[in-house]
Amino acid sequence: MKKLFWLITFALMANLGKVYADEGMWLPMFVERLNYADMQKSGLQLTADEIYSINNGSLKDAVVGLSTSPTPSGFFCTGEIVSDKGLMFTNHHCGYDIIQQHSSLEHDYLTNGFWAKSLDEELPNEELTASFLIRMEDVTDSLLAGVTAEMTEQERNAAIREVSNRLKKAANEDGKYNVVVRSFFEGNEYYMFVYEVYTDVRLVGAPPSAIGKFGGDTDNWMWPRHTGDFSIFRVYSAPDGSPADYAPENIPLKPRHHLPVSLDGVKKDDFAMIWGYPGGTDRYLTSYGVNFLLDDQYPAIIEMFGKKLEAWKEFMDADQKVKIQYASKHAVVANTWKYLIGQTRGLKRLDVAGQKAELEEEFTAWANANPERQQKYGEVLSTLETAYAQMSGSIEPFLYTNFAGLGGAEIVEYANNFNGLAGLLKPVEKSELPKDKDMAAKMKADRKAEAEKAAEALKEEVAEHFKNYYAQADQKVLSEMLWKYYQKVPTNMQVPLVYQMFNKYKGSFENYASDLFKNSIFASEARVMAFLNEPDLRTLENDPALVLANAFMGKMMEVAGGFQAGQAALGEAERLYMAGLREMQPDKVFYPNANSTMRMTYGSVQDYQAADAIRYNYFTTSAGILEKEDPNNDEFIVPDYLRTLIETRDFGPYGQDGELIICFLSTNDITGGNSGSPVINGKGELIGIAFDGNWEAMSGDIAFESALQRTINVDIRYVLFVIDKYAGATNLIDELTIHKAEPQPIRTETVEM
Repeated sequence: MKKLFWLITFALMANLGKVYADEGMWLPMFVERLNYADMQKSGLQLTADEIYSINNGSLKDAVVGLSTSPTPSGFFCTGEIVSDKGLMFTNHHCGYDIIQQHSSLEHDYLTNGFWAKSLDEELPNEELTASFLIRMEDVTDSLLAGVTAEMTEQERNAAIREVSNRLKKAANEDGKYNVVVRSFFEGNEYYMFVYEVYTDVRLVGAPPSAIGKFGGDTDNWMWPRHTGDFSIFRVYSAPDGSPADYAPENIPLKPRHHLPVSLDGVKKDDFAMIWGYPGGTDRYLTSYGVNFLLDDQYPAIIEMFGKKLEAWKEFMDADQKVKIQYASKHAVVANTWKYLIGQTRGLKRLDVAGQKAELEEEFTAWANANPERQQKYGEVLSTLETAYAQMSGSIEPFLYTNFAGLGGAEIVEYANNFNGLAGLLKPVEKSELPKDKDMAAKMKADRKAEAEKAAEALKEEVAEHFKNYYAQADQKVLSEMLWKYYQKVPTNMQVPLVYQMFNKYKGSFENYASDLFKNSIFASEARVMAFLNEPDLRTLENDPALVLANAFMGKMMEVAGGFQAGQAALGEAERLYMAGLREMQPDKVFYPNANSTMRMTYGSVQDYQAADAIRYNYFTTSAGILEKEDPNNDEFIVPDYLRTLIETRDFGPYGQDGELIICFLSTNDITGGNSGSPVINGKGELIGIAFDGNWEAMSGDIAFESALQRTINVDIRYVLFVIDKYAGATNLIDELTIHKAEPQPIRTETVEM
């Protein structure tokens, strides 16, 4: 009995260790030194070279950073290559803007989905790019070789920048590669990343939003989840395999490595790793920084974003065309809005500022215990406290000024784009003209030619701007933003034009906005084009939208002063605090904050205790889709054919024990930018696509809570089910390398009598 007791106790303790999330976003180049042995114990079956290698194909070569730039310094999402023909999976919400751009009332791919049944049907995307990491390299010693303790922060940055530019130029091989140098540990280390960027990336498939966005804003960041959050693209190359802009003769990319897909599914405690490009975390933020976010920065953003979303939604609900036009804009703002609400809740509930303050007390005692440390680190925390106090005094008026001005109604930001043309339309001052008449005439002619060129450039952008623009919705945004601005910002800090208009229109910003839209050329495509065909300075100078834009621009520079001064003081203090923490805890292995560079995180498939008496299972099934169905709520509509497949349990090879798994949870450490990241098992096979975090752990970007933090992943079998059974896009299934373990025979023994 005693032996049995200890066996049970050991088993319970072993399992308890597995339920905690695995903190850390690790640089793959250090996998063998820092993580490999631990990963093997957790279930990894690959060699270190199969994970990360610069000489041979490895997992890193199947992971893609997505951007809208041909020379990106960061990535908005991650994708993974899943075939030897450059097929790429990512999230539906990562491809949402692209899908929206291709959508119209005639071809509503957001509502109906899109599936290319051949290469010829795949849709090119002018701005989307896919970056493959060639190698990463520690360049700390090179960049800091010329840095001295006597340098000012500006001098230090200039010295680092000079060496960085030289290294990047040498590594890009005459433009063949895109090279990025990033700061780590608040400027204590630096790493160089060399990428090959492919600029021909085509849309291949997307489920209808009723699948890819099922649950909408209501379910965003929530568990349980039933969202088929995936879309499909293909990376193309020139015939010789090199990157090339879109051209008919381009061919599907032959990748160095692609991920095989597993149909074996997941079970609790299974090893899971996620690779991708997490955008940003601030795990070493001080208590002063946490309080600044909670008290000063987040409330204004939450309030103004909420008002903008309400204004858009009113018109989106009333008109399907407007719904398509504003779908992507609304999704981006809504995601940030809900994220900040959740993070505020999490930081307060878990008393993260209090936890940070305890560490700071320990740091202070450690620094003061040694004269040398005291001289180096003694004033670090007081400097940070002062800087945040300075920022807090000006951040609120700065934010409200931004969101009411150039960051609010689109008409204001769009009008501001015409200031360059206005400058060129102004006549050359006599004092600027040379005395020689011919030279003076040439200067005037050159100015006129520049103005004509600027007008032509603006013409090229008009159709794109107005394609996804609805003036009535924007007019409502303007009136709402101005009203909140008037309420929240002290009169002596406001744009004078705003309170002048408040008085002129007797407190009605609705009437002011109405008149502005009636009289501005920027309210309609026809008026803008008519102006650009015959541009004149007087029209621009008197346009009410441009007048408002310029008024806000001037005030923005004024109110930003205190915030920028405080922010400038943070750099050196944050670097010293980070260096001090690492010195104070020499046995701790620190991982760097996310900064849109390739990271690897590993953990396991797990459930979690969300709150008292609430324990969530680690997976969801198709039954939950039907339970959530609401034909009167466009967030929870279930397509007829999907319902039929579920009701008849026609799951094909993608079902498990008569059920279809939709999503599952893992303990991986991810953040924004990891959207679309591959979830990979111990054999290097794709088992899911990461797409969200959970509501209870929204503080995770600042403080990782191991008992609560979970990654929400769409099960790869549901992805294949939608492609195959729902859409009938078997051409895509045929491209994949699909693995399924053979069932093991039941062991039998022959007993001799």
